[in-house]
Amino acid sequence: MTGLTVLIVGGYGMFGGRIVQLLEDEPRLTLIVAGRSLERATRFCEQRGAAAARLTPAGFDRAADVRGQLAGLRPDVMVDASGPFLAYGAQPYRLLEACIAEGVNYLDLADGSDFVRGVGVLDGAARAAGVFALSGVSSFPVLTAAVARRLAADLSRIDSLRGGIAPSPYAGVGDNVIRAIAGYAGRAVPIRRDGQTSRARPFTEQIRYTIAPPGRLPLRNTLFSLVDVPDLTALAEAWPLAQRVWMGAGPVPEPLHRLLISCAWLVRLRLAPTLAPLAPLMAWVARRLRWGEHRGGMFVEVEGVDAGGAPIRRSWHLLAEGDDGPLIPSMAVEAIVRRALRGRPPAPGARACLHDLELADYEALFARRAIRTGVRTDAPADAGPLYRRILGDAWRELPAAVRAMHDGARAAQGEASVERGRGLLAGLAGAVLGFPRAAASTPLTVRFEAAGGAETWTRRFGTGRFASRQFAGRGRSDRLLCEQFGPLTFAMALVQDGARLNLVLRRWTAFGVPLPMWLCPRSEAYETEVDGVFRFHVEISHPLAGLIVRYRGALTPAAG
Repeated sequence: MTGLTVLIVGGYGMFGGRIVQLLEDEPRLTLIVAGRSLERATRFCEQRGAAAARLTPAGFDRAADVRGQLAGLRPDVMVDASGPFLAYGAQPYRLLEACIAEGVNYLDLADGSDFVRGVGVLDGAARAAGVFALSGVSSFPVLTAAVARRLAADLSRIDSLRGGIAPSPYAGVGDNVIRAIAGYAGRAVPIRRDGQTSRARPFTEQIRYTIAPPGRLPLRNTLFSLVDVPDLTALAEAWPLAQRVWMGAGPVPEPLHRLLISCAWLVRLRLAPTLAPLAPLMAWVARRLRWGEHRGGMFVEVEGVDAGGAPIRRSWHLLAEGDDGPLIPSMAVEAIVRRALRGRPPAPGARACLHDLELADYEALFARRAIRTGVRTDAPADAGPLYRRILGDAWRELPAAVRAMHDGARAAQGEASVERGRGLLAGLAGAVLGFPRAAASTPLTVRFEAAGGAETWTRRFGTGRFASRQFAGRGRSDRLLCEQFGPLTFAMALVQDGARLNLVLRRWTAFGVPLPMWLCPRSEAYETEVDGVFRFHVEISHPLAGLIVRYRGALTPAAG
């Protein structure tokens, strides 16, 4: 196809602006940036002077003569990126109907399950006009459905589907998204439970989950609340034998999320009819109270039965760094437009956008940005060595010497150098934890004892000895490696970085009680391979005590 003209209604808004950002490098596109304010549309286009696509501002009022405006602009595709779709009144499909009448293809980013499901009533008209009209062209349900198909490709049955999105606190949430959340929080929506259609109340049901692509630094364990998204019905219809479908959002900071949960319960208990009047306040708070990591993520998990009849749980994890995460909800539109430019547009008809993209379409777009994904298949605690279970597919990327040290070795021997901090606090901390004495070079032996899915490491530096217990974390330490020294337990992420395996401290507890990270010792620890030999480096310090201990050296697996 030589070119396309794409009309983006709400094109200078949050989601519309991101669609422009994703597509503006394509010179075969004319992007009409439209909205009720021609002045704002013009200013937006002027600010994007480096665009290869042709950017054209336009005024567009959905409450006016839509067909006349479409006839004047003559787009090939119209994208409705405005919303909120729950507030479209008695004629929710007015834009879609006008597009069909004018022979214009249609996409929207609707996030309400009823709205997305309802576009099917116009399927016959869209087919007759030879246009595609796709609703819900966003992460929910396009990406979740594509991931579920990939995860379930070799399964004989799916029993459960669940997923969630955890945006960065700095991502920016559009006012229309806030209005939609305020409109449905606490109000009954359809959901699949125990194989039947039931009713649930968004933001009054929660789970905790850790998004952790294998070998990557995971997001912190996140609280997810049920949300009203098209997946609740669309995925249930796509997998009719599934017993449960659940989708959530994990906004942070968590105290604000919990405040929203409390407000949703007021609606559920009929103490308030709706949270809609609070939408402006919610938007104001969301723009101003932001803290935490500038990272976002998403997960999709399926439970079912494999081809051999055994139960299986498999999950897909996505991490997006910095400002790339907020682009993901708009990437489905990008993928469809780019496919159309290659002569592969969606088939005519009006429907929820559930089968029009595959995960490979997304992966090509992710590769251009700081977005990483991976798949995990959960295994019993006794199914293989500890590090291999936590690392998942990233295990195969480790150097051979590092894998050998964690692949059932009973003992290892070598030598190490040890430095100890000289201050009073450093000496006291080192003595309490049993760290070895300083030595320029000392023989080192390590014994590994595995039992119940955990490993006890007993280290002997010369004549000194100290031991720790390592195990896979649970709860808020899920997907982390926990190492226990007496009453203290440190939870670390196993991060594969080229030839190095970094152990990154994420949580710590004393007698099982979580402690604040600003009080925690600082740690730099990694394992690697040099000239075919396993080498390690461990350095522990504290802002108040300075260096506590630094030991490094080489080990070779030995007979147990």
